[in-house]
Amino acid sequence: MNPIRWALVTGADRGLGLALTQGLLDLGYHVWAGQYAKECPALEELTVAYGERVRSLRLDISNAESVAAALNIVKAASPALELLINNGAILGNITANVQDELDFEDMEQVFRVNTLGALRMSNGLVEEILNSQEKLIVNISSEAGSVGASKRTAWFAYCMSKSALNMQSQLIHNQIAPLGGKVLVIHPGHVQTYMQGKLDTSGRLTPAQSAGYILELIEQRLSPNWPDEPLALIDYQGKRWPW
Repeated sequence: MNPIRWALVTGADRGLGLALTQGLLDLGYHVWAGQYAKECPALEELTVAYGERVRSLRLDISNAESVAAALNIVKAASPALELLINNGAILGNITANVQDELDFEDMEQVFRVNTLGALRMSNGLVEEILNSQEKLIVNISSEAGSVGASKRTAWFAYCMSKSALNMQSQLIHNQIAPLGGKVLVIHPGHVQTYMQGKLDTSGRLTPAQSAGYILELIEQRLSPNWPDEPLALIDYQGKRWPW
């Protein structure tokens, strides 16, 4: 009998997070699905289809009390966590430039979700991750966080929060790699998402397509054939981006 493999996905209510959750279930994982919304019919449908292999977890990664409550549930049920995917993110204002009036409270909330939210989860679950066989943290970043490739004049909150997430990933990698831990930092591509409050259909990739690429990269990262190279921001096709 194969051992149960637990994974956790934040921002699993819809879009890429939901697609990653279903993809992991199809691969045989048991999945904790971080749910921000009070009601999520799509996750309820997965529960009907996959039973106890998927467990919805009320989770606001920007809120310390919410994270603590969720982690208590996870730790009580699964002492080992093979895979953590820090996917939950928000966009913030994408039009204001430095000559405009900037909403700093909005920026702070973006950082609380995109950067500190991911760190809360990795910090809270690192021992369970290191107690597993796969020992993998996946941070869903963005090309928007690449300083070397940046051409924008706006998107302050999103770009800076993802750049900070990249640095966070490197710091975590430095700590857990000697202990057998692994980190992936992935730009998921231009995905059709709800990050602007409604479905953005301009993206080249559907959530399912992006999730498929990401899960392939995860499988490659877990292979002993993964090249022994410095941590890098890679896109959904494996292309390396400058930090």
